[in-house]
Parts: sequence; C-alpha cells; structure tokens
Amino acid sequence: MTQSDPPTPLESRASGPLTGKVRVPGDKSISHRALILGALAVGETRISGLLEGEDVLNTAKSMQALGAKVERTGPFAWGVRGVGVAGFAQPQAPLDFGNSGTGCRLVMGAVAGCPITAVFDGDASLRSRPMRRIVDPLQLMGARVVASGEGGRLPLTLQGARDPLPILYRTPVASAQIKSAVLLAGLAAPGITTVIETEASRDHTELMLRHFGAQIVSSPEGSHGRKIVLTGQPELHGAGVVVPADPSSAAFPIVAALIVEGSDLILSDIMTNPLRTGLFTTLREMGASIEESQVRGDAGEPMAQFRVRASKLRGVEVPPERAPSMIDEYLVLAVAAAFAEGTTIMRGLQELRVKESDRLEATAAMLRVNGVKVEIVGDDLIVEGKGHVPGGGLVATHMDHRIAMSALVMGLASDKPVKVDDTAFIATSFPDFIPMMRGLGAEFV
Repeated sequence: MTQSDPPTPLESRASGPLTGKVRVPGDKSISHRALILGALAVGETRISGLLEGEDVLNTAKSMQALGAKVERTGPFAWGVRGVGVAGFAQPQAPLDFGNSGTGCRLVMGAVAGCPITAVFDGDASLRSRPMRRIVDPLQLMGARVVASGEGGRLPLTLQGARDPLPILYRTPVASAQIKSAVLLAGLAAPGITTVIETEASRDHTELMLRHFGAQIVSSPEGSHGRKIVLTGQPELHGAGVVVPADPSSAAFPIVAALIVEGSDLILSDIMTNPLRTGLFTTLREMGASIEESQVRGDAGEPMAQFRVRASKLRGVEVPPERAPSMIDEYLVLAVAAAFAEGTTIMRGLQELRVKESDRLEATAAMLRVNGVKVEIVGDDLIVEGKGHVPGGGLVATHMDHRIAMSALVMGLASDKPVKVDDTAFIATSFPDFIPMMRGLGAEFV
C-alpha cells in the first residue's frame, strides 16, 4: 500500500452474536525480533507462527539485504541462516520499512554495531516519526548519522561503529524500541552494556536474547523500573521460535465480543507476558468475562487460550504506570469505554502522540464523530460511557491500521453504522482481520 493507491473504505454495522474459535496472527514484536536475532545468530533459526504482515515482511527483506538468508518454508513458517554478531554486509539499496517503526528502530540498533553504512527509509507516516531518541544512544556507542530528513527523521543514513563502545544508558521514556536498539548495538561491543528504565517496558528482546544464547540479566530498579545488563560479543546460536498470538491483535475481536450482545469467542495461544497484558487487566476491572486456560510457553514467552463472552462494562480509571503494557491497545479500549456505563479515565498517554498518527487526538476524533462525549486533558483521555454509541460517523484513519480496526469494532454494536475512510493499512499488522471478523459474524460492507 502506498499513498498513491486508492483508499479502501468500509462500513461496519450492528451484528448478531460473534461466535467461533480463532487464532489471531503471530505477535508482531516477537516476529520482528525472531528475524533480527536469527540474522545475528550462527546457524539456522526456524520460526513458526510468524506474522506475515507488511511490517514484518519488510524486516525480513532488510535482513536479506544485510546478508542473512531468509526464506518462507510454509504457511507462517520461515527459516533464517544468520551471519553472526556484527556480521551484516553493506546493503546495496535503502532499507525500506514501510509503516513499521519497530522494524526500523530495532534494525538501526543492529546495524549500529556493524562497520557498514545503511540508509533507512519508510512511507510518509514513518518519515514523520521521531528517530533522534533512537540514534542519540547509538551515537554514544560510536555510530554516526551521516544524513537525515528534517529534525533527524527518515530518510536517515546511519554509519555503524567500527569499534562499538559499551554504555550505561538511562532511557528518557519507557520505550522497548529504545532499549532494544541499545541492546542490539551492545551485542557487538566488548564488555557490559547497561540499560536502566524508570518504567519497565516490554521485555521481549531480553527474553529472546537469552533464548539465542546471550548473557543478559534483568533486575528491578526503583518502584517500577528495570536494570538490564548485557555481556557483549556473545556467539548467538540459531534457535527454534514459536511465535505466540499477538495480544494487540487479539484486542480487537476481544473487545468486539464484549460489546456485541450474546457473543462467545475462543482465541488460542494469546501471549500473556505480564508486560503486554494491561488491556486484559483493565477490561476485567471493567467487568469483562475473559477466562484463561491451556497455559504454556515458548522462548520465554507465556501464552494461553482465552474465552471471551459479552459483558456489561463499567467505567474505570487506568493508572499511567500501566501505559507501557498496553500502549497499542488504548484505541480499542476507548471503544470499550464508550459502551461502558460511567466515565473511563486513561492517564499518561503522551506516547500515543508519536505513533503512526497522533493516536490520542485521532482516538478522540473517532469517538466524537460517532456521538461519544470525550475529552483530552493534558495527556489523559476521558470517555463518558453511556452504555451505547450513536454511531453514524465517518472515521478518518490517518493511514493508521489500529484506528481503522478500532472504528470497525465500534460499528458492530453502534446504533447506526460506522464508516472508515480507508482500511488498506490494516494489512501492515493484521492482513486477515476483515475476513476473520466476517467469519465470526461481523457485518462489514
């Protein structure tokens, strides 16, 4: 999908009960990391359940461009033959990450520890997103920004360090992308690289680094933070990775089932890493019926089967310290809040302003145009739930897949249909969202 392609609008209408059993796509965060660490390992990595959305496929292409052998071996099954830590080759063309901030920023970290130069680029949305927070610590480690767009944005040319330096770095915000970029660059540095977070962000990189053979220790730091200590220059070994189902993708059918009367859904293999389950905690506080069973794990990541049934929801206050564990889910939580009885206050959402769009403003606009009373106070989102949503609005997605999916979920229980101006960008993270939801009973026309 490019800006020149025609938009793909869609209308969502009130549906009958949503029923069935599904497995949503593999987790995007795990998929990116499995490809990158497989490329930095020695030997072969076999990945099953990989998310085959555009974002992850662009990361796979970038690993190929950097010298790793990457091939699809079956449905959602991929093999990666790596080049070893600091073994990336000079790419012959710019690395195009499309819409993916995660893929771009993590690969910046991996490239920063290699004596090569690479150009990073993406679509118009990614070109508008900040990159200085990533490259600032990488430059402390010896990498250098040769050229960049206005304000340090893409397209950005990064020259990796010939002799990378280990550093101690305190992240300015809770960001798994900043932390991961530093740790991936730190793989190539001698000695100890340390990252300190005052608010713990998702720990997928640490868990997967350990799975591939790195020596890495994570310990509590302060009341909510973490200290991560990585020993540099390990020999990573190819490993098997089963990618769990993405809790961020599962959020959409889960909220849909909660708000559509009579719904009863089963979702398999949902990741239950506690640093990713803030939405489930919040929905249960609101009165949601979400039951877990068949708990298991792979590559350090826990997963479980969920049964979700339609529920009467009530407004709650969501504390700011929960934001890192559900930052991508606030959009669809706002939809649940609109159908709840009472006020829901979501605090500390400043990070939403620098996503694919200004998601804080876009979420408020999505609700307002469909008759929901909503207010932004500082970085807090306040939704006045009335137990129903009038609907009837046209939602501007701003090239953002999560706005599109959230609006479509809202329309399934609104009094009037909800229209979405463009659904093409859903393919970046959840290519089968529309047919899957239709298979469960959703009315999308």
